[in-house]
Amino acid sequence: MGRRGIVSHGVHLPYRRLDRSEIRPVAGTGGGTGTRTVASYDEDTTTMGVEAGRQALRDAPAGMVPAALWFATTTPAYADKTNATAIHAALRLDGSVPAFDANGSVRSALGALRAALDGTAPALVVAADVRTGLPGGADEATGGDGAAALVAGPVGDDAGDLLAEVVGWGSATEEFLDRWRAPGDAHARRWEGRFGEGRYLALGQRAWDDALKDAGLVADQVDRVLVVGAHGRAVAGVAKALGVAAKVPEAVAGLDGAVGFTGAAHPALALAAALDTAAPGEVLALVVLADGADVVVWRTTDAVADRARRSTRPVAAQLAAGGPVPYGKALAWRGFLPVAPPNRPEPARPSAPAAARSSDWKFGFVGSQGADGTVHLPPVPTDDHARPMADATGTIVTFTVDRLAYSPSPPVVFAVVDFDGGGRLPVELTDVDAADVAIGGRVEMTFRRLFTADGIHNYFWKARPLRPAGEG
Repeated sequence: MGRRGIVSHGVHLPYRRLDRSEIRPVAGTGGGTGTRTVASYDEDTTTMGVEAGRQALRDAPAGMVPAALWFATTTPAYADKTNATAIHAALRLDGSVPAFDANGSVRSALGALRAALDGTAPALVVAADVRTGLPGGADEATGGDGAAALVAGPVGDDAGDLLAEVVGWGSATEEFLDRWRAPGDAHARRWEGRFGEGRYLALGQRAWDDALKDAGLVADQVDRVLVVGAHGRAVAGVAKALGVAAKVPEAVAGLDGAVGFTGAAHPALALAAALDTAAPGEVLALVVLADGADVVVWRTTDAVADRARRSTRPVAAQLAAGGPVPYGKALAWRGFLPVAPPNRPEPARPSAPAAARSSDWKFGFVGSQGADGTVHLPPVPTDDHARPMADATGTIVTFTVDRLAYSPSPPVVFAVVDFDGGGRLPVELTDVDAADVAIGGRVEMTFRRLFTADGIHNYFWKARPLRPAGEG
């Protein structure tokens, strides 16, 4: 099979951040210090997965096409339907590339990664979560929303395409009730903390020993250890019990205070944060505590030192970026605070046949180009050439703020955008405050959810401000 590991990675942290200190004055309990990421009203696990996947593919070696797409989340946009197919369409992967969901638990993300590593060629593993909790509860404050993606798998005997090679894996599985959420519930429930902590200490030690044995290493040879899990006390306890607390890098420890625990996305998010600052030849151990324990040992390669091969949106830069969201608005976005909608009819459900006929435009944002070079958005059937526009940037030539149009979070800001290299389109803006929009502003495209009607999510592309690398 040759050498296996990570070829590239991508991360998406939502632009909006909730200051945890705002929670207690409203809810009467909870809160804390620092911030947590909050997915906007037009984001869900599918849209965030698209953004992370776009970055991972951009940073992969030229010409590399994933052999498969795996998508893991605990909060899928759809049940009884594959969510990975929308990500597949937005990334414009070939129809021969299969797309699979691995949903329902945080550990599903490790299963998807293992499937990729055991495959015959590198695959794209995407994980995303929207973490909810009752107002004032621990999950609300300690959770975070986000997505991460890895291009991972075998690359043959030449490790030149690898950023980090997997050298050992240990797993320990045991059935016990730590946290659970019935289908349809908006929040999880948890058993008394000491019970889960005790179970995870034993499981973490067992998986740790097995992983080191598989790698042919001893603990002193591990340079950095990433311990992640929803059970905060267990995470700290396992790091202490293994004697590796001093080896937890600041880049990973800082995620708790600025982002929160992002569920299924957190293992890949922590790994991406570590790889952003890793040096060649480092040994990293990823410890994941979720319905058991998994420990994956990696050794970085010379390629990790090449900045051109690192993330184009480093985790540290995304941590430092973002704009505030009031607690009341965050509650409304989550459905915990029903608010009066605009006095306009709600939109009709999208047409499945129409969406299928225009999939390249709707999901891939592909326009067309005529023989004279004119770019048409939407595409014109008579044009000879397709013109992919998802990665295009543009300039706002005019805009309007509509406070009457239907929106899950009014007002709606529409702008007419002239794209670099040709093409003009009226498009909705997102991740922006209306007062900050200006003619001449620069924008890039992002995959979002326009609205949901009759249980059908209407996905399309919006424009967001083009900020310095990493912001938003």
